[in-house]
Amino acid sequence: MAVLAALGLLLAVTSCSTGGSGTRDEGPARTGAVASASPSESPSPAPKNVDAVQLVKDDPKVSLAVKRDLKPCTEDEYPVDVSYGNLTGAASSDVVVNVLTCGDAVGIGSYVYRPDGKKYENVFADEQPPVYAEIDRGALVVSKQLYGKDGSVAEPTGEDVITYRWTTDRFTERGRVRNNYSSAVGGESTAPSDN
Repeated sequence: MAVLAALGLLLAVTSCSTGGSGTRDEGPARTGAVASASPSESPSPAPKNVDAVQLVKDDPKVSLAVKRDLKPCTEDEYPVDVSYGNLTGAASSDVVVNVLTCGDAVGIGSYVYRPDGKKYENVFADEQPPVYAEIDRGALVVSKQLYGKDGSVAEPTGEDVITYRWTTDRFTERGRVRNNYSSAVGGESTAPSDN
């Protein structure tokens, strides 16, 4: 019985593989070299970590108010977010630094530092809180939350998202999007009346 089942299976497979009906005829197998999925020949160098806190404190372009508020939240943990990436076309990675408040993580200053030899040059600064800068596909994207009349940090009413691109020697604005948040979401609603 097993021999008959095997013979039936063999006949079914061989009858489908010829004549163009049944399974698809794909042609001969490829014999050439297969493209490699290895990384490019010259990957960008790994970013060199910088002391972002010291970079901000030593920067004459950073306001005294931001420097005064830049204190550790716990022991030696500073409220600083740091990103590395290619924004200005420099030979090594640019550094984006966001200085936040400890309690509610509100951005009080965003900066971009461009490598210049062994030093870093401040090429962008925004100290109008709340502000937060990020690298997105080679562009600098700055987000600024908006608040209503009461100004509550817990309840933003919207957000401006501004995109900058590096042109020659500075960042220029390339786009701006405003997102308005719904006041119905997360707010208190009245219960429907029973009529």
